[in-house]
Amino acid sequence: MKVLVTGAEGQLGQCLQKRAKSIPEIQFLFENRSTLDISSPFELKTFFNTHQPDFCVNCAAYTSVEQAETETETAFEINAKAVKNLAEICKTHHTKLIHISTDYVFNGVLNRPYTEDDSTQPINVYGASKLQGEAHIQQTLAEYFILRTSWLYSEFGHNFFNTISKKAKSGETLNITTEQTGTPTNANDLAVFILKIIQNQSETFGLYHFSNLGEATWYDFARLILEENQLADKTILNATFAYPTKAKRPKFSVLDKSKLQQHFEYKIPHWRETLVELIKNA
Repeated sequence: MKVLVTGAEGQLGQCLQKRAKSIPEIQFLFENRSTLDISSPFELKTFFNTHQPDFCVNCAAYTSVEQAETETETAFEINAKAVKNLAEICKTHHTKLIHISTDYVFNGVLNRPYTEDDSTQPINVYGASKLQGEAHIQQTLAEYFILRTSWLYSEFGHNFFNTISKKAKSGETLNITTEQTGTPTNANDLAVFILKIIQNQSETFGLYHFSNLGEATWYDFARLILEENQLADKTILNATFAYPTKAKRPKFSVLDKSKLQQHFEYKIPHWRETLVELIKNA
């Protein structure tokens, strides 16, 4: 079996690379933008004709929520138009597509976890671009998995976990918002689930929510990072209600995972448990 992973240098791509070494029966093709630009139909056609992948895991994305407000065209180019290109080439080659989306497709006004059937209404450019990418896949393909996730972090790359850890260790004062509630999600857990889909050659196609269990504010997330790094007593952590940003964020974006748990009989770790484990093994 051949599996193409796009955006392989991002944090999820790196988590997949780490685990791929223990699955020698699968040939993984890890590509980044410099080796495979999914916004180029010609590059995609050439690559798919040569390699004929059975699965494609699309980790390529424009993820800067703030910059998307001013770089709107670029955000839609990568998160929507390029995804359309990818869906079309996957259809031509009968390649199963696993695509990563976001909780930011919702407006955050509900007071309960969002299900896959809830109406979407993104309140920022990033969310709108990701939602359009989802639509292109659903209009083009029958054999796809769209996995919406939230607050993704890992030991790799630029993310909230690494930023807070770095700032705390350098003695900076941290002002973290309590205004937003969601679920921190360890990218390693998402990588494990994606590989389960591939190894089992699952055919329960469709749209699913995947995040760790439980809910937290960004302040709660930061507090546990500090506590587990024994930095809580050495760092000033201020809870702030409002935090000035260009992009609006949904105030509540916890995802309901019951559909995924039912269809795949999959046990998802709690966000606190998996964060503690990541720090312990660092």
